[in-house]
Amino acid sequence: MTDRRTVLGELLARTVPPMGYELVDWELQPRAGLVRVFIDAPKGVDVEDCARVSNQLTHVFTVENVDYERLEVSSPGLDRPLKRLADYGRFAGEEAQLTLREMMDGARRVKGVLRGVQGGAGGDRVLVETAKGVQEIPFAGIEKARLVPRIEWRKTK
Repeated sequence: MTDRRTVLGELLARTVPPMGYELVDWELQPRAGLVRVFIDAPKGVDVEDCARVSNQLTHVFTVENVDYERLEVSSPGLDRPLKRLADYGRFAGEEAQLTLREMMDGARRVKGVLRGVQGGAGGDRVLVETAKGVQEIPFAGIEKARLVPRIEWRKTK
């Protein structure tokens, strides 16, 4: 199973970015035969972008003999996962929910506004502004993180 995941991950990494899209994340559900791919681009992605990537991946999977039954390609959504250190800088100013690998100040969950990243002798740290002030969280100590969707209601006349 690990080899299959590795091969699939390498195929996706070689195929999606040259098409002009960011490979945000992907999932393999072997029992369901499902490969789910999440893409993004600076301008965002629409249905045509997802169809373009899906068509290309279908061809690549056929040539590479990737065993799957269903392929889904979509945007990462409003609650986009933050996977790479660069994501924390890119989305500075946005609210995020982080789950930590270990307790920090009595909690494993941190919610706040991203303030970028900071490097140093102790490794890369993510800056998050919370009610307690700006916290420096080691990137390696983050188990998972997602943006918190911002929904604005506009009053109509």
